[in-house]
Amino acid sequence: MLSEWEIKVRSRHCARTQEAFGNGATIYTLLFRDRAGFRREDVSEQTWQEIKGSVAPFSFWKSKFQAPPPAPAEPMPKQSVEELLRRLVVEDLPKHLDARYVLAVLLERKRTLKQVDIRESAEEKVLIYEHVATGEVFIVPDPQLKLDQLDSVQQQIYSLLQPRENV
Repeated sequence: MLSEWEIKVRSRHCARTQEAFGNGATIYTLLFRDRAGFRREDVSEQTWQEIKGSVAPFSFWKSKFQAPPPAPAEPMPKQSVEELLRRLVVEDLPKHLDARYVLAVLLERKRTLKQVDIRESAEEKVLIYEHVATGEVFIVPDPQLKLDQLDSVQQQIYSLLQPRENV
């Protein structure tokens, strides 16, 4: 019976020469069976040509190396969102109520803020958040946004996140 084998992902460099594989390069994957189970080695085509007569892998195959795509950038970095929310809370301008609300919801979804209470009156609804790490309290009025308003609020947030020019 075969022993369990932890599947290893393709390496980004040659196991023998430590040279990085170029995107689209031909590589060989060699599986060796030893006492601990299976061991994987990814080698360049040149290395394979040099060692193929002197190694006896359990299995091997040829493939093209594809560099992994870069990690997608976070649309709005959490730290920047948090800093902007702090700034807008301190400034407390009515024109930023919608942005404050959306930023608080984003941080709630990222588990940075936790909604701890809602206070409602005939005139308004206020959400009370606690910062998970610091215990700070954020009081955010709910502007009762409509779905068709979200695009303009998103644009407002993106413009507020842009670095300020030193005047």
